[in-house]
Amino acid sequence: MTASRPGIDVPDHRGRTGLDRTGRDLDRNPDVRVTDVEVLASAWHVLRRTTLEYRGPAGEWETQQRETYDRGNGATVLLYDPRRRTVLLTRQFRYPVYVNDHPDGVLVETAAGLLDEDDPATAIRREAAEETGVDIGELEHVWDVYMSPGSVTERLHFFAAPYDGSVRTGDRGGLAEEGEHIELLEPAIDEALAMIRDGRIQDAKTIMLLQWAVLDGPFAAGR
Repeated sequence: MTASRPGIDVPDHRGRTGLDRTGRDLDRNPDVRVTDVEVLASAWHVLRRTTLEYRGPAGEWETQQRETYDRGNGATVLLYDPRRRTVLLTRQFRYPVYVNDHPDGVLVETAAGLLDEDDPATAIRREAAEETGVDIGELEHVWDVYMSPGSVTERLHFFAAPYDGSVRTGDRGGLAEEGEHIELLEPAIDEALAMIRDGRIQDAKTIMLLQWAVLDGPFAAGR
């Protein structure tokens, strides 16, 4: 008798089943056929090994295997004060960068988080409130970007929104019950760009949004 498999044929600790079905019904690309999906880990997010057949330029089919990490999709927002020409950023410890050569693992970032069951706009308003404690103005959609397409399935929705820095109080944010200990930074946009140049900002989404802000966004010449 086959043992029950949490996350596959019985609910796991997050109530999920069928984690091995993801990708099996994909048919949008006639040159790709998924033949098997194996769940390698699902303690929180899901690591899968997928076997697929890929038809190359010469027309011959070849078998490939790919491991993907599925943590859901997310959203991020650049909070900016147009009058004071400042941006509101977070600073928090990130173990994955710490274990990969970052000096102390503490990254400066734009507010961000997973969508969970919300749409991107609702999710980023929630995350911005939790991480920074400020009320934000009208959201401007910037891009939807795959940040690490070689192995991570996440698509990140990018936004920008104004805030009123003159009424901001406190210099910390985050939810302690979720292990979030966030310091808030409020550099001028020119200082934020300098932080990119000298390596104080090394987070990709943050660099992208800050550069957008001066090229096409709220701090662009003539806007």
